[in-house]
Amino acid sequence: MFEEIAGLPMHPLTVHAAVVFVPLLVLVSLAYALVPKVRPKVAWAAVTLAVIAPITAAVAALSGDAFQQRRGLPLEGALLDHRNVGYGVLFTTLLLAVATLALVWTRSRSTGSPPPGWLTVALTVVLVIAAIGATVTVVVAGH
Repeated sequence: MFEEIAGLPMHPLTVHAAVVFVPLLVLVSLAYALVPKVRPKVAWAAVTLAVIAPITAAVAALSGDAFQQRRGLPLEGALLDHRNVGYGVLFTTLLLAVATLALVWTRSRSTGSPPPGWLTVALTVVLVIAAIGATVTVVVAGH
């Protein structure tokens, strides 16, 4: 399922989607979390990217496994490192997406009372750490 698109290997094609959408999620999530002025303008983008970016990271990781298996490449050395970092991209992107969705939901609920301060601070800290992790892993996976 994750091997080819129109006869071309899927992994090199899908990696480009992750390389675009994961950094976009990082930037928009950080803007939402840290710049109160832009929150209303970027909330929709943060939610959309929090859904799209993990999907692209998952497809890139799974298509990489299919590519390696189809070519019969030994899973060792640099290829093993690349695979492990690719899964790191997936996990950090998932964490960032969950933190982003939770922060947007927490800040936008209309129950009348504002969310507890500790909750928004905790979600913001998790979001920033996950954003750093996602950025680092995307860069390392590409090199």
